[in-house]
Amino acid sequence: MSDSQEYTISQTMRAIALQQPSEQINLVDIEIPVPECFDNELLVKVEAVGLNPRDAKFAQTGFCNTWKAPHVVGIDAVGVVVKSNKGVFPEVGQRVMWHANISGPGVLSEYTKVPNFAVSVVPESITANQAATIPCAGMATLIALEKLQIIEGTTLLVEAGAGAVGQFAIQLAKQRGADVFTTASKRNHKLVKKLGADAIFDYKDRKLCEKMSRELGAQGFDAVLDTVGGESTIRNIELMRFSGRIACFKPLPTFEQRLLDKKAPNIGIISLCGAWLANSLCAQQKMSFMGNLLLENVAKGNIKLPEISVVDFNANSVSVALHKQIAGGFTGKQVVQIRV
Repeated sequence: MSDSQEYTISQTMRAIALQQPSEQINLVDIEIPVPECFDNELLVKVEAVGLNPRDAKFAQTGFCNTWKAPHVVGIDAVGVVVKSNKGVFPEVGQRVMWHANISGPGVLSEYTKVPNFAVSVVPESITANQAATIPCAGMATLIALEKLQIIEGTTLLVEAGAGAVGQFAIQLAKQRGADVFTTASKRNHKLVKKLGADAIFDYKDRKLCEKMSRELGAQGFDAVLDTVGGESTIRNIELMRFSGRIACFKPLPTFEQRLLDKKAPNIGIISLCGAWLANSLCAQQKMSFMGNLLLENVAKGNIKLPEISVVDFNANSVSVALHKQIAGGFTGKQVVQIRV
C-alpha cells in the first residue's frame, strides 16, 4: 500500500490489563490513550495476540518494577501499521508480527507501538491469527536449536512434543536432519508422528527412562530441548551422553554434584525476552530475522502451525485462557482476536 494511505486513529483505545499480580489472574478491561510514536517507532492496529505460558506466569507473579498499574499484558502480536515517520519501513498498511518488550506495556490493546527493526512483515497468504501463533514459540525454538547445535544425525529429545514449542522443534529439527525422540500423552502420539517424530514415548509411562534407553542405546542423547523443567531436567541429563547439550526453558532445579561430574552437561538457558532486557539491538533485530525465516517456512508449507483456539477480546475470557496456560494439557495455541 502507498505511504500516503491514512487511517482514522482514535484518541483512546480498549486494553486488557493487570491491576496487581495474583494467583487468581484477575484482569480488567480499561480504556487508555493511544500511544504516541517517535523516531523509528511504528503505530500498529493490533489484530491478534498469541497467549503463552509466560503471560500467565507474569500475571500471577508480576515481573519487575518497570510495570506500572494498570499494566497491559501480552507479548506476541500481529497487526497493521497505521502510522510511521517518513522513510521508516515497514510502510503504513503492511501487516507485521513481533515479540514485544516484556518490561514495557503489553500488546493486548487496540493499538500499540513497536520499534520498526524488531518486526517481521507477514506474507498475504498467512492470516493474522496464524501469525500470532509464531513469535514466542517459534523464535525460542530457533534459539534452542542453535544452542543445541542441531545438525544431520544429531539425536534430539524434545520434551512435550505436542506443545507449541514442541511442534515447532520437531519440524525444524527434522529439517536439519536430526533423529527426533519426543514425549507426549498417548492421545497426541498421532499428531507428533505426523510432524516427523521418529520415536514417541508416553510421558506418564513409569518405565519411560528404561524404554528411552532401550530405543536409543548406550550412548545417550546428543541434545535435549527441555520445556518441562524440575525433575524432568535431572532425568534428561541422566539420559544424555557425556558432555551432551540441553536447552532449558524453565528455571533450573538443584543438581547433585555426582550428576554434573558424571555427565558434564552443556546447559543453555533460553530467554527470548533477554533481547529486550539486555538492551541488545542486535538481538532485537535477530528476532525480526527469525520471524521472517519462520513466516517463509509457513508460507512455503514447510511448517505446520499449532491448532488455533480463538479467545474473545475481553478481560474475563483472557483470564480464563491464561488459567488454561497454567494448567496445560492442550496442544494448540490460544489467540486473542481483536476487533476495533
